[in-house]
Amino acid sequence: VMCCCGPCAMYRRSALALLLDQYEAQFFRGKPSDFGEDRHLTILMLKAGFRTEYVPDAIAATVVPHSLRPYLRQQLRWARSTFRDTFLAWRLLPELDGYLTLDVIGQNLGPLLLAISSLAALAQLLIDGSIPWWTGLTIAAMTTVRCCVAALRARELRFIGFSLHTPINICLLLP
Repeated sequence: VMCCCGPCAMYRRSALALLLDQYEAQFFRGKPSDFGEDRHLTILMLKAGFRTEYVPDAIAATVVPHSLRPYLRQQLRWARSTFRDTFLAWRLLPELDGYLTLDVIGQNLGPLLLAISSLAALAQLLIDGSIPWWTGLTIAAMTTVRCCVAALRARELRFIGFSLHTPINICLLLP
């Protein structure tokens, strides 16, 4: 797992003690960074040779945004964290499970391809005046396949519902 979510993560004290100084001094491009700390700590654990694991029946309480504006800020923060920490962990990827490596690549290429596809669809609509059905169907199919693979790997059917997040990405997060 490339990101052990804050409220659901558990660490051995001995493992955390080894990495605490690196964790507390989180910098990116020479500047202090205080977002994406759960992903940062997960990557430190993986770099140190520790194993991470997904536990599908873990239950935890956390604070969630109650309106659209804070939700969008949270999603943008998480996206920045994903891109930044993937850059920092690039050399670690070959040592990871093949599926995990593909997932990390997909997490980073996906938004780029989604942006390009959305711009191409908008251009088609504006230039030709025709509805970009193939682009929409391709985006829907790719999203559905990715969510189905995640659902199968995690043995959690609810992961298929994550495909509903794509319209939010296209309409609210990409602009």
